[in-house]
Amino acid sequence: MTDVPTPAAPGAGCALLQTRRLSVDFGGLHALDQLSFEVRESEIVSVIGPNGAGKTTLFNAITATVEASAGDIVFEGQSLLGLDPNRVTQRGIARTFQNVRLFANMSVLENVMVSQHCRTKQHAFGALLYTRAFRREEAEIRRRAEEILGFFGTRLIGYRMDQPAFTLSYANRRRLEIARAMATQPKLILLDEPVAGMNPVESAELTGLIGRLRDEWGFAIVVIEHDMGVVREVSDRVVVLDHGVKIAEGDYADVASDPQVIEAYLGQGTGGK
Repeated sequence: MTDVPTPAAPGAGCALLQTRRLSVDFGGLHALDQLSFEVRESEIVSVIGPNGAGKTTLFNAITATVEASAGDIVFEGQSLLGLDPNRVTQRGIARTFQNVRLFANMSVLENVMVSQHCRTKQHAFGALLYTRAFRREEAEIRRRAEEILGFFGTRLIGYRMDQPAFTLSYANRRRLEIARAMATQPKLILLDEPVAGMNPVESAELTGLIGRLRDEWGFAIVVIEHDMGVVREVSDRVVVLDHGVKIAEGDYADVASDPQVIEAYLGQGTGGK
């Protein structure tokens, strides 16, 4: 496979992303309260917690769609504060959303191709004159898009590549959104409830894909997920939030048996499952 970095061992190396005493306030509400955590290269970290815990706010702060009230967000040693969302993407962070956001009337292939434009060098002048450099770059964009779609097996290739995105099943729209994130050539992917709304078979298949994103493509991944089976299967570490505060962090077994976590999120009598 071309253009795919050789992944390091899970969790190896220094921190890729850090939040340092990060706070996000909405009026008098502390959505995040002095949150500090990190993600290392080629690591999968799950962020869990009850509704309203601040999980999506964390993703929004990292991707510059909400403003931090205090603290810092550091990626590859440099602060992300003050950047707009496009610049954050260019720095190497991609995300998916709770509610799938695609270009519904564009084809599957076009959705993935257009996501690469944050990396293009040929702009309006080359497109207007249809220069050789522009044609060469467009061909490379198409090749990379087809390669990314091929990662999902038969789900998004073949005749489906030319279909409008709105014709896909819900599970395949979820896959396409991940493909679009991959196309931005990130180092870190943020997945917001990737298996929400899926049946058990679809959920199991996407759980396997999350591991392969790290193992085969070398991405670091942060997952927000309510399905504890998914969290157990994919996570190197689990971070638990409650009312914007980190209440636990560690491997799945330790976190799932933590009394404070059980009280806040998992519920009494779960046995850590």
